[in-house]
Amino acid sequence: MQKIHESILKWYNENGRKNLPWRILHKEYRKYGSEDDLKKLKNIDNAYAVYISEIMLQQTQVNSVLQNYYFQFLAKFPSLKALSMASEDEVLKAWQGLGYYTRARNIHKCAKICVQEFNAKLPFDIKELQKLPGIGEYTAGAIACFGFLQAKAFVDANIKRVLSRFYSLQNPNSKLLTQKAKEFLNYDNAFDHNQALLDIGALICLPKNAKCKLCPIESFCSGKNEYEKFHVSKKTQYENIILNILIVQKNEQFLLIKSKEKLYFNMYNFLEYNKEKNAKFIGEFKHSYTKYKINAKVYFLKDDDFEDLKAKAFAYKELEYITLSKLALKAFELFKKSDYVF
Repeated sequence: MQKIHESILKWYNENGRKNLPWRILHKEYRKYGSEDDLKKLKNIDNAYAVYISEIMLQQTQVNSVLQNYYFQFLAKFPSLKALSMASEDEVLKAWQGLGYYTRARNIHKCAKICVQEFNAKLPFDIKELQKLPGIGEYTAGAIACFGFLQAKAFVDANIKRVLSRFYSLQNPNSKLLTQKAKEFLNYDNAFDHNQALLDIGALICLPKNAKCKLCPIESFCSGKNEYEKFHVSKKTQYENIILNILIVQKNEQFLLIKSKEKLYFNMYNFLEYNKEKNAKFIGEFKHSYTKYKINAKVYFLKDDDFEDLKAKAFAYKELEYITLSKLALKAFELFKKSDYVF
C-alpha cells in the first residue's frame, strides 16, 4: 500500500489539476494558484469555498463551473452570512443556468442554519455536516478533507469507478465502497491522495476507453484487463415530450409566469402556446432535464390586448434581473435572433 500511495502522489504531482481554485485555498497549496485566482479567493473561508465548489460540481462540468459561476457566486455571496441574508430570488438568479435548482435552495437553507447554529461557519464534525440540507456522505467527506484538512475517505462516481476496478468489485454497495476507501486512504496526505483519485477517475480511469497504461496504479490493479466489467453505467430512460412556448409582448413588455411547480419553483417561464391567433413560429430547440428529452417549439405574439391573469409584465431590460429557467433562457435567446426582436 505504501508503494501504491507513492505512485498516486507522484502522478498527482506531475499530472494533477493542482491549480483548480478550490484546491489552492490552504497556504501550503497557494503556490499552485494564479495571482488572479488567489486575489479572488482572498478572505473567503476555506470550507465555504470548498462547499460551494462541491455543490456546483454536482451534475456540472468543471469548465462550466469555472468560467461562468464559481468566482461570480463567491463575489456576490462571500460568506455563509452574506448568503443567509440574501433572498431566495437573489440566490436563484446567481445560480441561473447551472440547473438543478434544488442545490441552490439547499445552500441557501444551509447558510441560514449555519448562521443560527454554528456561528456562521460550516461545522467541523462530519456527522453535523451530513445533517445539513443537500450535504450527503460524499460532500461531507469532501468538505472535511478539502476544507478542514481532515484525513477522511469518501466516494463519488469517479472514486467508485477507480476502487471498483482496483479491487475487482462488481456492483458494490455503498457500505463496501466506503470500507475500501478507508482501507485505500493515505492518512499521511489525505488531501493530495483524494484529489489524485478524483483526477485519476476523471482523466484516466474513464467509463469507456480507460487509459490504463497511463494509470499510476496499473500494476496493482486487479481489474485492469477487463475494466469494463467493473463499471456498469445505468442507462437513463428518457421520456420524449414536445413543449410549445409562447413569448408574448404586450405594450412593449414581456409576459412571464412565476412557476409553482417543483421543477422550476419560484422561477419565471414564458407562457404555453395554445394556438393563439396571429402567433408566429420562430424556431425550436432541444433541451434535456432529468428524465425528459424536450423538443421545445417557440412562438411569438405581439398583442397589446392579450390577457392572462397569472402573468406578470417585464420590460426588456428587467429580464436581466429576474430568474429565468434555463428553458426560458434558451427560448429567449432564440427570440433575440429572430426578425421580431426590437
